[in-house]
Amino acid sequence: MQKYPMTVEGEKALREELQQLKTVERPRVIQDIADAREHGDLKENAEYHAAREQQGFIEGRIQDIEGKLSNSQVIDIKSIPHSGKVLFGTTVTIINVETDEEVEYRIVGDDEADIKNNRISVSSPIARALIGKEEGDTVVVNIPSGTVEYEIDEVKHI
Repeated sequence: MQKYPMTVEGEKALREELQQLKTVERPRVIQDIADAREHGDLKENAEYHAAREQQGFIEGRIQDIEGKLSNSQVIDIKSIPHSGKVLFGTTVTIINVETDEEVEYRIVGDDEADIKNNRISVSSPIARALIGKEEGDTVVVNIPSGTVEYEIDEVKHI
């Protein structure tokens, strides 16, 4: 059985989404279906078909979230002593050796990844290269166009 690593914040967000789907979205779409049925012929009723499709998406997402939460492995990085090593949940500042460009990433679970907010998945190539390394180490990351070398500048337990 596959475990889904996630941060405390990631688990909280999934639980909130599940609550929203069950208490708001599901009842709304059920009411939409009931309203559409009152309009008569279901074969040519676009509102009915759209509501049924929406219901399928909602039920699928509920099952997906419940499955992930039941198999989740919640990791609270704040409870792990700071060692300077890159671990799941840590925030790491890396410097591109060639360009001196500095970037900061937080390593999170797959569902929490959001590159716009500098949150990368633990299964991404950069995260896989960084995990287990320490401040001051140099890592080589394989990317589609070749390789990039980074130096680990700082590791934070935020």
